[in-house]
Amino acid sequence: MRIAICDDEKNVRKLIGKKVRKLYPKAELIFFESGEEILAFEDGIDILFLDIQMPRKNGMEIARELRKKDKNMLLIFVTALEEYVFQAFDVEAFHYLVKPIADRKFKEVLQKAVEQLCVRNKKENIPKENYVMISRKGLHTKVLLDTIVYAEVFNRKVVIHQLDSDIEYYGKMSELEQVAGEDFFRTHRAYLINFKYVEKYDASTVYLERGTVLMAKQKFPEFVRQYMKYNRRKGK
Repeated sequence: MRIAICDDEKNVRKLIGKKVRKLYPKAELIFFESGEEILAFEDGIDILFLDIQMPRKNGMEIARELRKKDKNMLLIFVTALEEYVFQAFDVEAFHYLVKPIADRKFKEVLQKAVEQLCVRNKKENIPKENYVMISRKGLHTKVLLDTIVYAEVFNRKVVIHQLDSDIEYYGKMSELEQVAGEDFFRTHRAYLINFKYVEKYDASTVYLERGTVLMAKQKFPEFVRQYMKYNRRKGK
């Protein structure tokens, strides 16, 4: 669980961090002192404590921009002014804490946020079908998703590469991508890779346990984000 704290006052960041660690000592804590810093952060955040009154961009402006990138983050505003409470609903804030923050209220709000996060994660982790059915010459074949290293489009066919064999069939990569789910990523219009088999990568190439595939330049930042999320899901 990753919890971020964004406040321009160092003592407030330390205070909230201390309260979080008291309740959830194993949580990963990240601190930001400005809205610009958190907007530049490329990885995911589960729960964010965000100060509203900050120099340059205020918390409401930051929240609107963050929502464009992340619809799921649980946002908790922290401020000395109650007048912003109604604006908080505009950016789908989870809650609103007024400084000075009472320990009892802080505990209540954070525990509710963690509970919601757990419920959401359970829903997201409901097992999907772990295979795809493909048709070749009238014969229907079950292919386990876990065995697919990567797939590519070649001569109007989809070629599925496994560790020890290849399977060709007429179909659409987009349909395979939809079935494959979040453990796979479309690095290029011609390639779909399984994160499980990634050995290394750079901005132009992904090296897999069997074979290499191209990385489209515009896909690279999202690939990195999704690969890090995959590793967190798998506890790596």
